[in-house]
Amino acid sequence: MVTVLVFGRTLLEAMGESEFSIETSDVTTVRKLIEAHPDQLGPLLPFLANRTALITVNKKIGAEDSPVKDGDTVKVSSQVNNAYDGTRDIPM
Repeated sequence: MVTVLVFGRTLLEAMGESEFSIETSDVTTVRKLIEAHPDQLGPLLPFLANRTALITVNKKIGAEDSPVKDGDTVKVSSQVNNAYDGTRDIPM
């Protein structure tokens, strides 16, 4: 089971809940996990596409292609600065 935690008002409003338990037996990626469970996690996809979500896997900075396996915790939080794409130093 993978635990998905959602943080930030915008994401919480889109998701309706802050914690999801997702059954998985194989190693997958964050994106594939979300795509495989559209009823529960589908509202996260636009935030990933727009790069307005920050992802961590087991307290380590992650990305859409980060591996996820049984027992992992994925945290998705809304990113405040929409101009920041997560690939550069934080703009001043």
